[in-house]
Amino acid sequence: MKKLFCLLFFFVSLGSHFVAAQNRQLRYADRQLELENYQHAAETYEKAYQSKARYATAKKAAETYQLIQDYEKSFQWWETVVSSEEAERSDYYNYLVSAIKVGKGDQIGDILNATSFEEYDFPEIDFQMVREMSSKKPKVKLVPVEGVNSDGSDFGLKTDSEGIKFFSSDRGQVIPTEKKAIRLDAKSKLYSSEKSSFNDREFFSLYKSDQDGNISEVLTDLPDALHVSDPSLMESNGIIFYTVFRDINKIKGNREYDINPEIYFSKVSNDGSLSESRAFPFNDFVKHGVQNPFVDEGSKRIYFASDMPGGFGGFDLYYVTYDDDLNFGDAVNLGSVVNTSQNESHPTVFENMLYFSSRGHAGIGGMDIFSATISVDEFQNVENLGVPYNSPRDDFGYYVSSEGKRYLSSDRIGGLGLDDIYLVEDLFKMLIARVIDCDGNIISEAFESTLSIVDDMAMIPTMRNEQGELTAELEPEKNFQLNISKKGYFSISDNTLSTIGLEEDVLEREYRLAKIPYNLPVVVDIVYYDLDKSKIRNDAQPVLDKMAELMNKYDFLDLAVASHTDARASDAYNKALSQRRADAVKEYLSKFGIPENRVRIDWFGEENLINDCGDGVPCPETKHQLNRRSELVLEAFTDKDKEYEFPKELIGKDVCDESDLFEALQSEFNSVPTVYFDFDKSIIRSVHQKDLERVGIMLNKMKNLQLYLAGHTDQRGNEDYNMKLAERRAKAVMEYLVNRGVDAARMQYEWFGKSQPINDCGSVPCTEAMHQENRRTELHLKGRK
Repeated sequence: MKKLFCLLFFFVSLGSHFVAAQNRQLRYADRQLELENYQHAAETYEKAYQSKARYATAKKAAETYQLIQDYEKSFQWWETVVSSEEAERSDYYNYLVSAIKVGKGDQIGDILNATSFEEYDFPEIDFQMVREMSSKKPKVKLVPVEGVNSDGSDFGLKTDSEGIKFFSSDRGQVIPTEKKAIRLDAKSKLYSSEKSSFNDREFFSLYKSDQDGNISEVLTDLPDALHVSDPSLMESNGIIFYTVFRDINKIKGNREYDINPEIYFSKVSNDGSLSESRAFPFNDFVKHGVQNPFVDEGSKRIYFASDMPGGFGGFDLYYVTYDDDLNFGDAVNLGSVVNTSQNESHPTVFENMLYFSSRGHAGIGGMDIFSATISVDEFQNVENLGVPYNSPRDDFGYYVSSEGKRYLSSDRIGGLGLDDIYLVEDLFKMLIARVIDCDGNIISEAFESTLSIVDDMAMIPTMRNEQGELTAELEPEKNFQLNISKKGYFSISDNTLSTIGLEEDVLEREYRLAKIPYNLPVVVDIVYYDLDKSKIRNDAQPVLDKMAELMNKYDFLDLAVASHTDARASDAYNKALSQRRADAVKEYLSKFGIPENRVRIDWFGEENLINDCGDGVPCPETKHQLNRRSELVLEAFTDKDKEYEFPKELIGKDVCDESDLFEALQSEFNSVPTVYFDFDKSIIRSVHQKDLERVGIMLNKMKNLQLYLAGHTDQRGNEDYNMKLAERRAKAVMEYLVNRGVDAARMQYEWFGKSQPINDCGSVPCTEAMHQENRRTELHLKGRK
């Protein structure tokens, strides 16, 4: 019994000893917390909890790690806190916030499901925004700035016109002590001149990185400067503005005081030293803080953050104007649209946009970066820049250089140190497409456009910018298909768009949207029939074969058939006969797979005779033959309700020039004849009358065409005689066509006599057939100018 009592006494004494030891640890940790030695305090709370697991100790550890922005450890400790039966709603709130900060925003639902709380129990958290920001597809990527970041905190990068980078850093050794120091955004009464006890690192200094990446410290001439940060250049005056915490140990008549940040500006030399340092006029390190200067030389303003009296709470953003002699105006608060009851900081300006960080506006977590539009003295339309500009951690120091490069600072997960400087690069390439009309003007009226990724056919939104250009954001390393359509115009399809290997940020294209020339005649021919017959003759088959070939090759071509008879027999009989002739053409083409709906037929009997061989008029058989015919007109783009894409077979031709399209198709059909003549004659042979009938129909159908005629002779006879004979031959063709209803103004003729022979019979003996080739009138169809 005595032994049992002694053993019990030993354990009670031992427990009392452990409790006393833990209490000493907690008192010591509380003292370090009071002195703002946060890193040391957090580690001591952690050790005290290991000695005895208590809810209050875990909570102190979680809160202190949260203060020094060690969000991973803070989350772990809040997880420990909420596992206790003593946990309160505020503990769960901090647990959720810390989860967001460590990138677990997409797991909030699962975390809540494991508790008795619902989203509405935490009105302080915008869960919808967290979900949207977490799921939103980033349009840019952040790349650590090469050669600048360290294992410490690096932030607030600015550049000069030569590309030299200025930034803040606490790079250097870690000095674990228990002495008091300062924190940039905290007030301090006592501090060490060695280092910051906030995280046991050296004080912040300004650094610069030259064009070759060599980094050197920018030394200030302020003898009492400890922390120096937030560089901003006024290059026109060779001046740099910056934030300073000074080493001030005594103030006359005041034993209790706070040290607040101040702004100073100094001349900066090429070697990186600062001189002639002067205080910003709004400094009052005992009463309020002034920090984060930004010089906007365009508007001659200096923006800054301050918690001076008269603000909306915490640090507000202000600006002050200055003149060429650096005389400053009054501080102007940016107003309630920008400023909140909490802290706003790190203002910068680019063009008409203000960028800043805030803990008061709705965000993802920590400090987020926001933008606002500047209109004279008004600041409006505050927007969260979203992911990935912002993270669940602190994001600040957004800056756009004069050349358009974008930087920001962040303590997000994955960085090299505590805070890192990142370059913002566009993850998406920009498509800018100018859709113009035939006069080269950007089309202002509406048109349809669809853009998709080739591999997975995912649709990409397009929009029109202020200039009327079509724009879209393109993912890198992808191929794209763009379709543009407008009723009555050729549709455009471009599958050559690609960002694979594209180094430029912008992919530019120009497309010409041209009206569709509906029912454009491109090929005309005639097939003839025997008397009282509708059978396709052997001499007609090559013509129809070529028509079928073209129709199969070009799906935008359809055939119009107009069939006729001579005047012999009754009107009713001839009407039926012409219908049979039209049907015979359609049936013949069906053998080539040409569907019926692509062949439009009409029949006219003896209504449209091409000569005066009417009822009872005696005519030779050759003239009657000209009336027994089917006129064939191959027309392009016949369906006015259809949106045609510009034919790929005609790529390279002028989409706005009908004659260019016509000539491209004519080159395949070779439908323009050459008219040959007998020796010393200018009379049109009967064999060529059929050819000219076809040309006449072609010109009457195609009002956009001009006919050029060139008369020639063989080389027999003198030059003067042959010139006159060549002229008569050209005029004979022209007069024949005028008699067929072709306007003489659409024809031009020239004559060359014997000067341009096909066969040079003056140098070699020629046969009669060779002389015949020289006796000709050439026909050339061109688009009208």
